[in-house]
Amino acid sequence: MALKTITDKGLQTLSIHAGEPPDSATGASSPNLVMSSTFVVDQEVSFSANNRNDETPFIYTRWDNPTTQQLENKLSILEQAEATVAFASGMAASAAVLLTHLSLGDHLIISNANYPGTAEFARQTLTRMGIEVTPVDTSELNCIQNAMRDNTRMIWLETPSNPLLRISDIRSAAEIAHTQNVLLVVDSTFATPVATRPLNLGADFVIHSLTKYIGGHGDAMGGSVSGGQEKIGALRSEALMHYGGVISPFNAWLIMRGMATLPLRMRCHENNALLLAEYLENHANVELTRYPGLESHPQHALAKSQMDNFSGMICFRARNGKTVARRMMDQLEVIHYAVSLGHHRSLIYLMQTDDLIDSSYRLEGEELDKYRTLAGDGVFRLSVGIEDAQDLINDLDAAL
Repeated sequence: MALKTITDKGLQTLSIHAGEPPDSATGASSPNLVMSSTFVVDQEVSFSANNRNDETPFIYTRWDNPTTQQLENKLSILEQAEATVAFASGMAASAAVLLTHLSLGDHLIISNANYPGTAEFARQTLTRMGIEVTPVDTSELNCIQNAMRDNTRMIWLETPSNPLLRISDIRSAAEIAHTQNVLLVVDSTFATPVATRPLNLGADFVIHSLTKYIGGHGDAMGGSVSGGQEKIGALRSEALMHYGGVISPFNAWLIMRGMATLPLRMRCHENNALLLAEYLENHANVELTRYPGLESHPQHALAKSQMDNFSGMICFRARNGKTVARRMMDQLEVIHYAVSLGHHRSLIYLMQTDDLIDSSYRLEGEELDKYRTLAGDGVFRLSVGIEDAQDLINDLDAAL
């Protein structure tokens, strides 16, 4: 039931038109929103989703939906993937890949400091199911290589990482993974396909929290996994059909609407973030600033080699961080003191070290020392929006 769509245009054109041909029945230029949970059929179709194939008509929205299918087609084209499956959230997408491809006795290598939801799922849920998990600093290739075992089945990268903005070498990690037929998964939420196409660098899957930059407006939750046709087909048959993390067609429609401006927004995010990162790097009350677009970032050269856009995420450490955070809650006028990221509005939040170590990362010894050396008692995660940069600087200046 593939929809005809253009694939041979520039990124900005594809962000608008890919996956969204005019409606064949009405000629509608904008994509329809199909909210029906069920569809009338005029042929015998198996009641089990296990028996569906590419010729199966729309039957039930948990299986497939016209609006969701358009979103998936658009994501596939932007990621240069054979196929994509959409989920209700980024965590639903992540859990789907982990639970579908890992079993009792398997071994997972994952970043020792990444998105807390994934970190907690790996350390708490997967280990309870008998899956071995080794967290390492995936920005250092020797750490990945040294963690490899005979039963390793998956390497999980997040680049740039949340919240420290470490950059992992996707191509080199893929070479390590594929020498042992190990799957390489890349959470590319911070980068988006505007910046990085991990599949072209050797990854098997690329994951997005569509709630963030791709949706871009902070009003719809979603997640996606892109990859090869066969692997995505298996993921759809098991995880989408049976785990229940199905995206609402309304959210799919909102996210697709947001994608039309993704390249434009990412350019503005990057431009603003560079200005704010330079401001923060020179501020007397800021002890450390991390942004991939700064030459001071320890992996700036790697970022330049695999990112076409440095995105809008900044990590910085301020003196008396908790006091600064309280001032931000009280005084910020433009930037919102709130979690999440990748919205058109700027968002900031203090990621306290003790909280992350106790609840999410559980680091010890040298790894804990290394994290504290960088993060201190906590770092501010700043998602730079598309407001006027000077207004954002003035807002921060009042609180810092």
